[in-house]
Amino acid sequence: MTQFVKPTTSAGTPPAPAPAAASAAHRATPDGAPTEPTTRVPLTTEEDLLAVRHAVRAATLAVGFGIVDQTRVVTAASELARNAYIHGGGGVLTIEFPHRHGVKGVRLTISDDGPGIADLDSALIDGFTTGAGLGHGLGGARRLMDDFEVHTQPGAGMTVIATRWAHR
Repeated sequence: MTQFVKPTTSAGTPPAPAPAAASAAHRATPDGAPTEPTTRVPLTTEEDLLAVRHAVRAATLAVGFGIVDQTRVVTAASELARNAYIHGGGGVLTIEFPHRHGVKGVRLTISDDGPGIADLDSALIDGFTTGAGLGHGLGGARRLMDDFEVHTQPGAGMTVIATRWAHR
């Protein structure tokens, strides 16, 4: 099976069944032990953007997030998926369930093969836009998540890895 993102060790409660557009795959640790399933959602149509919202909501419910954290993660996922679809020409969302110091989380990895971002610092500032939007997507998604990484180069696409931890 083709891996779209660099494998990471993830564990936690698996998500509820995802929409039909999503697929689930079991990953293995470097020693071959199985881990919880990951969910992949293609970002190739407008309908896929709705599938992202449903899959991410199911993941946040499975981890036990309250309504506020569910909304944060779904909003961030929606913004990032829309950016990959519109600016990156499509891509893929991978949902994983990491643990850190006994705390469960939801990790979203959104990748595309689009033009990338030449000036990432500017792109993270509210109001920066390359289209007709308000320019709150990337920076807003960063504020909604606990951990946020962007890997991009002009002409080489973009990968965003964003994690929200269950704060109890």
